[in-house]
Amino acid sequence: MHDPLQYEGKRVVVTGAASGMGQSCATILTELGAEVHGVDIKEGPAPVAAFHRCDLGDRQQIDETVGAVGGPVDSLFNCAGLPTTAPAQQIVLVNLVGHRHLTESMLAAMPEGSSIGFISSGAGMGWMSNLGPLLELVATPDFDAARQWCLDHDELIAPNPYGFSKEAINAYVAKRGYELASEGIRLNSINPGPTDTPMMPSFVESIGAEFFEKLPKPLGRNARPEEQAWPLIMLNSPRSSYTTATNVFTDGGFSGGLFTGSIDFSALSA
Repeated sequence: MHDPLQYEGKRVVVTGAASGMGQSCATILTELGAEVHGVDIKEGPAPVAAFHRCDLGDRQQIDETVGAVGGPVDSLFNCAGLPTTAPAQQIVLVNLVGHRHLTESMLAAMPEGSSIGFISSGAGMGWMSNLGPLLELVATPDFDAARQWCLDHDELIAPNPYGFSKEAINAYVAKRGYELASEGIRLNSINPGPTDTPMMPSFVESIGAEFFEKLPKPLGRNARPEEQAWPLIMLNSPRSSYTTATNVFTDGGFSGGLFTGSIDFSALSA
């Protein structure tokens, strides 16, 4: 079957295209025949059709990037992010607030049948137990209001800013994905487990090598970046046309073990 994922000739945008999962997405999408617009704070080796330098913590730069990309945008891949070692407020600003602003600003250029995919994290799997404040954040009307909400609720963010940012992504995907369904635009996320990207040493530094040594890996290893890129590419493909507002675990079986009691996370925490 020629072009089974139907990306040939499509215009797609990939944030975080300079490294890790974003770079893998940009490379694979180029190979599939898409016109890839890479967005990152620095340029990387992925063979994109156009590169747009952008700090997702800066509203003006996001607006300039949206204008430079233009339209149509058939598929948006939100792959950028800051790790646990970054300043707390900046983590949420980039991972959720900036990405949300980029997404909402690009919607006008996205035709019916287009798609949006986020890279969230297994660190956000507990989002439903924190739904009240997350929906408050998601309901803020714009970039500035969301940033102010985060500043006003630092006590919620500071203990685990990375986890909070990923919980917020999952809440946004569920709520906004439901709303966009009637417009024919799909919104989903993947929730990876440990993956060998350039960010992985930051997680080890902040959480500790012992934690990751003890962390159960049902498949026996960390994921490779392309093993996370492919599920996101398949979610955003027209072949997944009936899948939306969904957070998909791509953690090598960890969530299955956790949800069924085969993995005792309290023991890991201790």
